[in-house]
Amino acid sequence: MFELIHKIGFSAAHKLESPHLTPEENQRLYGPCHNLHGHNYELEVVVRGEVDPRTGMVMDLNVLAGLMHEHIFADVDHKDLGHDVPWLAGRITTAEVVAAAIWERLEAPLEGRLHRVRLYESAVNFVDYHGPTAS
Repeated sequence: MFELIHKIGFSAAHKLESPHLTPEENQRLYGPCHNLHGHNYELEVVVRGEVDPRTGMVMDLNVLAGLMHEHIFADVDHKDLGHDVPWLAGRITTAEVVAAAIWERLEAPLEGRLHRVRLYESAVNFVDYHGPTAS
């Protein structure tokens, strides 16, 4: 079994705010992240599978890069995640929630080969998501 990984970077802004909390509770919980601020995100997508003996590849990396650009990068780069990205509308834009939404966007185009989404919010903070049915 092989894991094929493609990585992209994008810059985006967000504000952490829960509609389930009062403004005071949001400020207390999220602190400075309750203010609009930005990150230079790094996104890794891992596709898992066996090498196709006809092609010598798990998947064409150019296809993977194209899918990531079309379904993620084009929507999020230099945007306010909570206001400009329709598939994040109404969600709390924590790294965890954004990673899960990215999974949702890529799961069908990757035809069951998606294994992991890793989203770096900074050089030292990142989240891994293995899908809704991972144990």
